[in-house]
Amino acid sequence: MVSQRAIFVDAGFLLAVGGTKVVGTSLRSAFRVDYEKLIEGILRCTEQHSGIDVLRTYWYDASKDALFTDQHKQIGLLPGVKVRLGRISFNGEQKGVDLKLGLDLVGVARNRAASVAYLVSGDDDLAEAVEEAQDLGMKVVLVGVADSGHRLGVMSVAEHLALRVDSIITLPPQLIDSCFTRIVQEAPRPATAPTAPAGHPVPRPVPKPGVPMSKPAVPSRPLHHVPPRSHPAEVSLVYSSGGSGSAIVPEESPMDVAQEVGESVAASWYGSVTQGELVDLLADRPILPVEIDRVLLKDCAQRIGEYKTDLQGVRKALRLAFWQKLDTLI
Repeated sequence: MVSQRAIFVDAGFLLAVGGTKVVGTSLRSAFRVDYEKLIEGILRCTEQHSGIDVLRTYWYDASKDALFTDQHKQIGLLPGVKVRLGRISFNGEQKGVDLKLGLDLVGVARNRAASVAYLVSGDDDLAEAVEEAQDLGMKVVLVGVADSGHRLGVMSVAEHLALRVDSIITLPPQLIDSCFTRIVQEAPRPATAPTAPAGHPVPRPVPKPGVPMSKPAVPSRPLHHVPPRSHPAEVSLVYSSGGSGSAIVPEESPMDVAQEVGESVAASWYGSVTQGELVDLLADRPILPVEIDRVLLKDCAQRIGEYKTDLQGVRKALRLAFWQKLDTLI
């Protein structure tokens, strides 16, 4: 087997963890990522650990119909980076990403193209592929984001996966902090096309007839004062692209968490969209687009676990908190 390393990056996992750590939400429109700097940092970290040459970096993400976006093209043009895309389903879930990553991991091991694989992911669905690659003679090292308060030492990694890799290393905290930048503004950006005649103000969006704009029972905090809530040491954040992650959480009210998550996502979303997108959202009120709804559910599940987030009362509280917070901002 050739003595070199291959890097496998689950972008959905990395961006969700990085965004949550720096911005407080996995909503991608709430932050900007310096992908070149991030990938260079991963290369540097893995080189320091192994001291061997790199085969290439595989970057796995999802998009509509598995088509390259401008962002994916920019990443794919970086030296030594190969972008592999799954698709996004109707409900916002990634499809085919784990399968592609697992097949490539086993394929590289079977072809003896690399002796060490560095896996940037936390999804327990990859555990079987890890074991098969190991059976073929490859070492598999998990690369995570440090979390000193967690027993595994990393954020959002399934214990089922952590128990099967050969070792775990962490990316430098300063790398994540420097590569993820909050881009939330005080208010939505002006639409690219005018929504009102020249010289007239853009009309305030109104909800559909018969759907009143509800107000929160208590005053909400200002936009820039909705910080991510720190996680207790016992909390186990587990990422899963298919939504199968779980968390072990001490006594924490699911309804309180739903309120906080709903407000945080609303504030981040409001400050990262255009006026036209805000108008479109309010036109369909109280229905939320699947991409927003999925972020609400995923961010909440990271705090209280999937089984509690599945409760209808919690889901209703999440969506109500989102709308209430939005009403205080528009």
